[in-house]
Amino acid sequence: MVRHGAFAYTWDLIGDPAAAARFADLGVDTVTLQAAYHSVRATTAWHPAHRVVHAEHAAAYFRIRPERWRGARLRPVAPTWAVDDEDRFGTATSALAAVGLRSEAWVVLTHSSLLGRSAPDLTVRNAFGERFGYALCPAQPDVREYALTLVREIIELYDIPALVLEACGWLGFEHLSQHEKTSGADLTACARDLLSICLCQACSRSLAEWGVDVARLSADIRATVDRELQDGVPAGLSLIEALGEERAQALYDHRTAVITGLLAEATALADGREVLLMATDDERVTGPDVGVDLAGFETAPAAFVLKSWDDEEAAIGRVKAAAARTAVPLVANVNALGERPEELTALAARLVAAGASELRYYHAGLASPARLAAIRAAVQEVV
Repeated sequence: MVRHGAFAYTWDLIGDPAAAARFADLGVDTVTLQAAYHSVRATTAWHPAHRVVHAEHAAAYFRIRPERWRGARLRPVAPTWAVDDEDRFGTATSALAAVGLRSEAWVVLTHSSLLGRSAPDLTVRNAFGERFGYALCPAQPDVREYALTLVREIIELYDIPALVLEACGWLGFEHLSQHEKTSGADLTACARDLLSICLCQACSRSLAEWGVDVARLSADIRATVDRELQDGVPAGLSLIEALGEERAQALYDHRTAVITGLLAEATALADGREVLLMATDDERVTGPDVGVDLAGFETAPAAFVLKSWDDEEAAIGRVKAAAARTAVPLVANVNALGERPEELTALAARLVAAGASELRYYHAGLASPARLAAIRAAVQEVV
């Protein structure tokens, strides 16, 4: 039996007495609800009080207990938009439970421009010494403690069965930032990967322990990127080609150690609750879905959540490849906001046939009537 779920925001539910029943009417049994989330602008087509919510900065939607954050360099900030409720996550999960829906806590760990501005030394630093203010570096002890305290607080405050961790690693160059003006440089994917390598103090120290000459690595990255930007010489087909096999492997080992270590600690804190990881089986990747070796976890998550938003064949291939490499259950994160909602059922069926045991539809709060109908049809037909 396939488990179906949908993503939602707390502001979709709070103040709308019909919202929980509307989600239940989709036939899903699970709602993945944001407990800690980045800034966003979102439509709320169904809400009786508002139509557009502008979440101006990353925020914690659970009840913040100041005593638990005393002395920490990074502390979550409460939201001030849409509704006045100090425990939005608790209020929303109660509404879902009242109609028989299971809630998962959707927790974004390392993506916060607000906290990045407050502590720039804890953010990703590229080989040119430039900071990505939206990207907290998970190799930094203060960032790790912040992430684990988020998990600990949610576990202690709420009786929920599962947490879905997003941005459990590094966010890199590929991130929309203000009005993006980078496409005209014609950077290859490899050059963007090079610009995504973090060489902050913590990462540099770890890479050195893996045998990397960090000063040389930094100089080589700068030279390679500049040859592409200024002379039109492509950086290479892959990071392995650009860095050399030994340095690329050391980079992957460093990233894997940080991510798997953070996941293991979060799982230990979860006290028997499921911990799901948004991930992709590609160690080059930096972003909200962390790039890891899916077969390389000593403490595996309860499931890997694989984004299936791109070309259908690529999404199917990704799930098939992952299913062949790991026995960990796979959850397909399915985009219900794409160009052809009428094809959602067929896509969902193919993802299950490829190896996904669960489906999560993105996003019930943002979906038009036609898209909600498409979700409902997929839930009914893919069993």
